[in-house]
Amino acid sequence: MTSRMSRGEFIALIAMMFATIAFSIDSMLPALPEIGAQLSPTDLNKAQLILTSFVLGMGIGTFFTGPISDALGRKPVIYAGASLYVVASVIAWASSSLEVLLAARVLQGLGAAGPRIVAMAIIRDLYSGREMARIVSIAMMIFTLVPAIAPMLGAGVIALFGWRSIFVSFILFATIILIWMTMRLPESLAAENRRPFRLPLIIAAVKEMFLHPTVRLSIFVQTLCLGTLFTMLTMVQPIYDVIHDRADSFPFWFGFVALISGSASLLNAAIVIRVGMRRIVTWALGSQAVITLAVILLNSSALTPEGSFALFVFWQTTVFFLAGVTLGNLNAIAMEPMGHIAGMAASVIGAVSTVLAAAIAAPVGLLFDGSIAPLAIAILTMCVFGFVLMLHMGRIEDRLLA
Repeated sequence: MTSRMSRGEFIALIAMMFATIAFSIDSMLPALPEIGAQLSPTDLNKAQLILTSFVLGMGIGTFFTGPISDALGRKPVIYAGASLYVVASVIAWASSSLEVLLAARVLQGLGAAGPRIVAMAIIRDLYSGREMARIVSIAMMIFTLVPAIAPMLGAGVIALFGWRSIFVSFILFATIILIWMTMRLPESLAAENRRPFRLPLIIAAVKEMFLHPTVRLSIFVQTLCLGTLFTMLTMVQPIYDVIHDRADSFPFWFGFVALISGSASLLNAAIVIRVGMRRIVTWALGSQAVITLAVILLNSSALTPEGSFALFVFWQTTVFFLAGVTLGNLNAIAMEPMGHIAGMAASVIGAVSTVLAAAIAAPVGLLFDGSIAPLAIAILTMCVFGFVLMLHMGRIEDRLLA
């Protein structure tokens, strides 16, 4: 780091870059019923594709932003991505059909991939190992304030100006990040450390990553952890609305849950150096599998409406908590051996895990049938598979140390 930016300010800016994703997804949640009624009245469930289309575009974009930033530097890629994000927001604001809106959301996701992935590469440029995991955890803790207030902000914007005005807020958010970065953040990748953007180099880097067993396993587990998060996000608003008849209070409950679960990143930052990344992820996935199985069993019993709602809020909190104690660690596990190709590694990790997670979440979201069963079964399955893969990763590490 240079004297121009302290570590605290650096973490805050990185958190804002991460928060582009959460803000672009969570602030849309209160708008889904109105958008569905206006643009897809015959199939309201299709409104959920507004979330997964953004995630799909983000996943595709992450594959290119890292290697391009390895070749050109970190800041130019963030500038380009934010510009595309703004243009896509304008198209979404003016859209007259669901198809145009979904296409604009894919473009938005492509643009948002710039700040999201390059921010991770910037951290890897400057930090490594458990200290890198600690920085990521603190940034994730700060950025959880955004999903806590995003639905309330979205609901307020809708009430005052209509759902289209949410896209204006996206433009303002991206502009603030660009101005802050331009004025305060130096370029973190020196010219002599840049790698030309050549297809053979990219192929070689991808092969290197997937031949490394720990990196490969961490990518697959991150896919499953993102899958649990995305499936919950796609179905959480209909569950509050249709099952529990709490659409009006949904933004406040969502914010409450996000604030509580945000402590996961704080907890992880406090214990990761002592406990280790792999153990935390393994314990978290095993615990979530047990909790989700208990939710399935309890939900099938004769709970009162209030009891059923309290159970879901608790479960939603644990699912968000899972993301807070796994995603930063899994990124750090995968990035640690790949410091020499940090941008490319961040891109491959983000692209593979995000696209596959979106491919899981989209069909599960369309299965919503007025119950939590499809969501619960999907999350239980992903947590069990993730837990098994983490145990396998532990056995591999033990053999390497033997």
